[in-house]
Amino acid sequence: MSAPADRAGVTDAPGRRRRRALRPATLAIGAAWVACVGVLLALGVWQVERRAWKLDLIDRVEQRVHADAVPAPGPAAWPAINRADDEYRRVTASGRFLHDRETLVQALTVEGPGYWVVTPLQTADGVLLINRGFVPSERRDAASRAAGNPDGPAAVAGLLRISEPGGGFLRHNDPAANRWYSRDVAAIAAARGLPGVAPFFIDADATPNPGGYPVGGLTVIAFPNNHLVYALTWFTLALMLAGAGLQRLRRGRGEAGAAAARDAEWDHRRQSRRGHEASPL
Repeated sequence: MSAPADRAGVTDAPGRRRRRALRPATLAIGAAWVACVGVLLALGVWQVERRAWKLDLIDRVEQRVHADAVPAPGPAAWPAINRADDEYRRVTASGRFLHDRETLVQALTVEGPGYWVVTPLQTADGVLLINRGFVPSERRDAASRAAGNPDGPAAVAGLLRISEPGGGFLRHNDPAANRWYSRDVAAIAAARGLPGVAPFFIDADATPNPGGYPVGGLTVIAFPNNHLVYALTWFTLALMLAGAGLQRLRRGRGEAGAAAARDAEWDHRRQSRRGHEASPL
């Protein structure tokens, strides 16, 4: 007469074993959940730090752009030139333009599509590449803007810029075909046979050139600063994931409580049946 009790115990045992087997998996999922929240929070903090860095960079560049111009760095300083400390510094230089070795680099400006005219300036210390400014496509030929190409000594003022190696977006410079999409100092110097070239170029300021071309002073100084939006996005995702995890945890506890109640009820029924079966007739 013990079969019903035994069947009750057998029926209940798999449920308990299944719940015990699920505990390691539940812990693993919980750990992964916490790790994901931690990663999202770390990304948010990183974006906050990036925003502080970007604001500091913008402030430093603003100070450089509005500072008094200084002579362009000489050969002794060239190895130390870098983007963080030197780009957009106002500089001056003097020498003689080598117009026969100018390079046209494709450009899209507020004046429309056309070319940057990058011309070597032979100075007493070496060669500087000068982005003299913009010309439209119909002024591509140097003969069409001869008035703006002085033969004598020339003085230049503008902003120091760091080389742009490789090319533009999805377009690579092709020196052999004389197609240029970026102001790659080293590649332009090699293509034009220029020794002793500075590792930077200078964007000429808006001082008018005779004949009106090239048009200088078109340097765009803009630093995308979306880091606050990115930070808020990461923090929001972390909050949503943490909230979903807590909700799932509460649900799991409720389910565990219900399962424990069912186990207790099964135990109670089994014990009652055993007691009934053991009682004398």
